[in-house]
Amino acid sequence: MAETPFHEGLPRHPRYLPIAEHGLIGDLRTVALVGSNGTIDWYCCPSFDAPSVFAAILDAERGGCFELAAAVRARTKQFYFPDTNVLITRFFTEDGVGEVQDFMPVAGEAPTEAGRHRLIRRVVCVRGTVPFRVLVAPRFDYGAAPHVLRPQDGIILFESADRSLALTSTVALECDGRDARADFKLGEGESAVFALDQVDGDVTPRGCAHAEAEHQFNATVAYWRRWLHQSRYRGRWREMVHRSALTLKLLTYAPTGAIVAAPTTSLPEQIGGERNWDYRYVWVRDAAFAVYALLRLGFSGEAEAFMRFLTTHISPGWGDGSGPLQIMYGIDGRSELPERELPHLEGHQGSAPVRVGNAAAGQLQLDIYGALIDSIYLYDKWAQPISSGQWDDVCRLVDWVCDHWDQPDEGVWETRGGRKNFLYSRLMCWVAVERAIRLANRRGLPAELPRWRQARDTIYRRIMDRGWSEPRSAFVQYEGGDVLDASLLMMPLAKFIAPTDPKWLSTLDALTGDLVSDSLVYRYDPQASPDGLRGDEGTFSICSFWYVEALVRAGRLDEARLAFEKMLTYANHLGLYAEEIGRTGEQQGNFPQAFTHLSLISAAFNLDRALG
Repeated sequence: MAETPFHEGLPRHPRYLPIAEHGLIGDLRTVALVGSNGTIDWYCCPSFDAPSVFAAILDAERGGCFELAAAVRARTKQFYFPDTNVLITRFFTEDGVGEVQDFMPVAGEAPTEAGRHRLIRRVVCVRGTVPFRVLVAPRFDYGAAPHVLRPQDGIILFESADRSLALTSTVALECDGRDARADFKLGEGESAVFALDQVDGDVTPRGCAHAEAEHQFNATVAYWRRWLHQSRYRGRWREMVHRSALTLKLLTYAPTGAIVAAPTTSLPEQIGGERNWDYRYVWVRDAAFAVYALLRLGFSGEAEAFMRFLTTHISPGWGDGSGPLQIMYGIDGRSELPERELPHLEGHQGSAPVRVGNAAAGQLQLDIYGALIDSIYLYDKWAQPISSGQWDDVCRLVDWVCDHWDQPDEGVWETRGGRKNFLYSRLMCWVAVERAIRLANRRGLPAELPRWRQARDTIYRRIMDRGWSEPRSAFVQYEGGDVLDASLLMMPLAKFIAPTDPKWLSTLDALTGDLVSDSLVYRYDPQASPDGLRGDEGTFSICSFWYVEALVRAGRLDEARLAFEKMLTYANHLGLYAEEIGRTGEQQGNFPQAFTHLSLISAAFNLDRALG
């Protein structure tokens, strides 16, 4: 649990909490970030990629927020109700202890009519007496759309041109034209309930009495515990692995089976820098890796839903510059994700620009085919056989890879400095062809095996010949270069090279010397390999967990375990990770990041198995 210093209630415009000082709640359609001070400062509705309603994390003045906290000097602690995504924020004052229970009922699970999506905040005084303060200040469309506040039969409606929300409360609220607020005091055993409903379409506003809040709380707890009970992991790091699994589940979009890379946009990779991106979309690579991690733990339903997303919503195209698949899609499968800046928002701690959409959707990243086909191979092996139609799609993709694997591309890190012959892209093209061959052989499926084998072997020899640098005694980032890249930690993980091969062990030593800082791993050196962007970045957490796995497979278990345990100390108070870790241990980038949590699961699984 996190503990924050005493603070004097809530200022009208709170300063920015660090990225790590947040917890996550959600309902498999969208999420909210809840600060350790009790403020919801990120919430988009009705879906992950919809415009924000609360975005104070990106602009404390204009973004909008839902503040709820003790109105006096207080210490705070935050934790998850065990084995759930129900978040508890506790306030310790001189006269008592209170807590805010934040959750979003999962549609079809809680006792509410179909189609109702709501955010519930239940405040309870558990000891003594505690005064509380609440402020509900939505700012629609990323703070750009005006709204009106309209009281109606005990319900407060916030109405903008495109979105309406209904706030109900068991305490009296004051309104000032666009915001609602209240000061109230609770004695021991007393509670108050605030519910924020989406009321578009056929859903009408409705109150949330104490009894209903209790029922919804219990139903939400039961849902998450029932889901987590499917896990087969019984290893040493069960709590962290299960928190990562629960986080990945929160990043799934139930209506389609999509899995987003992260639920936020523009949280900076460096405070004051320009490396701010919108991650609320389905990266083929990230989602495929997430499927692998969830399958490892026994969650086959999520893998099946993602396969259904691919079949239903993604249609391979041909002839354009980015290949038959885009690197990312919308959660509904849409392919157009135009990138634009929101100049009216100052960015987290002044880190502009704030971006929505992502121009990288048009990039060529050849590695996605390996990640995707590997996940399909594992799904067929561990869950259920793929269909004949799915196999036809795999064949078309592999045939395309056989013809195009030797093109330069933007690479796994989505560089904006021009295409290169990245080694990781070659590696994952090899994976795409090799896994398809395995699948065809195991199932007896029709395939152009002689052609596939020839392509696989040609890619292998190309990597061994042109990807190896004699001066560096290591495999390098791109052909003809001498820059190291942490993505190459995947070489033994993908079974391309034996983990004890002398060339690999030499590469591992070189990576350790150049890119590893006390077990934390930089993905590459942007000074040595310019990526078209200004500024520095932190260590990349997925690479740190890949490093653990590489050490495990090389038989260096003591080093691997120490590196893993060190990495766990960088999690936030709830076990959550952003994309990167800064020089002083702070979380950087969008939060929480699927990449980091799926790689934690994989590293924990393989390290635990190696330790016996």
